[in-house]
Amino acid sequence: MRTSEPLPSTEDVLAALATGLWHWDTATGLVTVDAEAARLLGLPAEPATLTEAQTRARFHPVDWNEITGVVRLAVAEGTLAEVRIRIMNADGEILRVVRSRSKPSFDPERHAYELIGTLQEVTEPTPGTAAARSAVTGDWRRSREAFLLDAGRALAEARSTAEVLRVAGGLSMPGFSPDGLVVFGVQGDRLTITGQHGHQPGDMNPFSDMPLDTDYPAAEVVRTGRAVYLSSPEEYKERYPVTWPLARVFGRHSWAFLPLTAAGRTMGAWMAAFTYPVAFTPDERAVLTTVARMLAQALSRAGVAESERELTEGLQRSMLPSLGPEIPGMRVTARYIPTGGGLQVGGDWYDLIPLPSGRFALVIGDVQGHDVRAAGLMGQLRIALRAYAAEGHRPDAVLSRASRFLHGITQASGDDPHPDPRFATCLYAEADPPTGRLEIARAGHPHPVIRMADGTVMMRPTVGGLPLGIDPDADYPTTRFTLEPGETLMLCTDGLIETGGHDMESGWRRLRQTLEDHRGDLESLADTLVQAVHGPSSHHTTGPLADRREDDIALLLLCRPGEGCGCGDTVAVRPRVRRTLLSVAQDEPDRIAEARQHLRELLHDWASADQLDSAVLLVSEMITNVLVHTDADALLLAEVIGEGAGRRLRVEVFDSGDDLPHRRRPGELASSGRGLMLIELLADAWGVDPRGEGKSIWFELYEPGGPSAGASDEVAEEVA
Repeated sequence: MRTSEPLPSTEDVLAALATGLWHWDTATGLVTVDAEAARLLGLPAEPATLTEAQTRARFHPVDWNEITGVVRLAVAEGTLAEVRIRIMNADGEILRVVRSRSKPSFDPERHAYELIGTLQEVTEPTPGTAAARSAVTGDWRRSREAFLLDAGRALAEARSTAEVLRVAGGLSMPGFSPDGLVVFGVQGDRLTITGQHGHQPGDMNPFSDMPLDTDYPAAEVVRTGRAVYLSSPEEYKERYPVTWPLARVFGRHSWAFLPLTAAGRTMGAWMAAFTYPVAFTPDERAVLTTVARMLAQALSRAGVAESERELTEGLQRSMLPSLGPEIPGMRVTARYIPTGGGLQVGGDWYDLIPLPSGRFALVIGDVQGHDVRAAGLMGQLRIALRAYAAEGHRPDAVLSRASRFLHGITQASGDDPHPDPRFATCLYAEADPPTGRLEIARAGHPHPVIRMADGTVMMRPTVGGLPLGIDPDADYPTTRFTLEPGETLMLCTDGLIETGGHDMESGWRRLRQTLEDHRGDLESLADTLVQAVHGPSSHHTTGPLADRREDDIALLLLCRPGEGCGCGDTVAVRPRVRRTLLSVAQDEPDRIAEARQHLRELLHDWASADQLDSAVLLVSEMITNVLVHTDADALLLAEVIGEGAGRRLRVEVFDSGDDLPHRRRPGELASSGRGLMLIELLADAWGVDPRGEGKSIWFELYEPGGPSAGASDEVAEEVA
């Protein structure tokens, strides 16, 4: 060939070497071959695109299984996939033997393999020669390694006995695949069937509940711990004449019975039956023995996991209450989701307690830790809280007594020189169903959340004390507010908020969006909250629960029926008002920032950003004036009245002082005296009203499109 001539194409070179090219994408299920590869497959010598089924029809049935096993091993090791394939003609005869070489890759997004490789015809060595034994041994060992690697991974990932049996039934062994599998277990002195594959329902009934002294291969394997291999029906009949009539009806030709041994104990037997004769060579026995060991380990792990799940469910049923009788005039639902590790128990809990006064108490809490100790303390603390509540104590007294109780049982004593001090967060809410009044005491727990009738969601700041168990003399002040018709109260533990790498702030934003977007009843809202964080539901208390992996979750939802609450009931309500109430004590000036943020959340959809900033500024000024110029606490009431454009915001700040505010003329460098001037300047209307013992100062803002402000100047003159 002259150097000036172009080089021949790769396809031409390979064709000259009797080598074909092929491409296989498992995502599409298509195999593309060039003309030479098509010829080697026994097809017309022209490029073609085949389905996997069409390609498989050209191969010896055993070789297809070897190909899939070798491909997985090559991907895992980062090597070439090489396998010998027997090409069959339409009459089922071997047409030729080809060698396939490819470099496979795996796409995790598509969960698919892609292979580009070559096919080349090879000459089979004369049977019985050293070359023949070498070729067969090389392919066998590589296929065996690929099969065992794949089987080991699949069995290791199985989490239940049913899943282990499903994986075992789907195993395709290299060169000899059984058509029937049975896993035998032991109960007392009897042989039982744990699972089977390849049989019709009822076929295996004669072999179930069989005494261990029966003349049957599986029973002998359990008794002796040694495998039994039967290569022919004659051998089976000769060794086990009593049970041979039961096995004969299946038409099998070979059987392998292997012990299932875990931790030195034979826990059962595994049968692999074949419709064709199998010699059970040393290599074949090695594969079967390895699979039996992996199967025994997988069944042992699954049994332990199922026992743990059963224990977990028993603990949950005994420690977590049913919600009991319905609350008249209110709806309540709850969820508990255990942690995904270990025994799946922890310290989160909820409770609903009928009180002697006819009211109800809702309790939610979280004992430190995710272990059996935390679960035990949770059960004790829950019982103590119910006892203190049944005695008629108010919320603050209930938490004070509970803190003293937990501190006492977790500290050192004469009988326990190695204490395990624990604390618990808790929120105790006493509800009066007819009025919707709530009285809340909080011990280091996340604040409650209110979903208003129009879908607005706000965290409701409440005063609180230390977590239970830290200080036996701790005080727990209470917060009172009213759950209006159509509103829903959400109480939860921090597991619902902080899962998935979130902190309290980002987790709260995620939950707030879920609450605002939900449309449906209270049960579906509870499911949506846990599913949005943890995926599909799988457990049950008062409704479906969800698996999780980071922390326990307890969730309580309380709804007062009305428009927009989704309880399923509606009652006649006043024109829609969005309302919030917040108290700021003399010794809590830092809560002024909470009041500002609270107002911003209330006005999250207010049309005018300037008015929103003005409202926040005025609230800050009004609360500060109360704390600075009186000895009283400040109570903030904010209402958004009306719907659509043109709503009205009314804000009142109450205090118990008798002195009315008056306008002053502050100097240029004065640090105070501008409060009323700001209100007069920024508010559409404002005023000061005596309220018996004390007074309130108020202002109103009208959203653009609403009523015009006309009374502001007149009211200002009155105050002056």
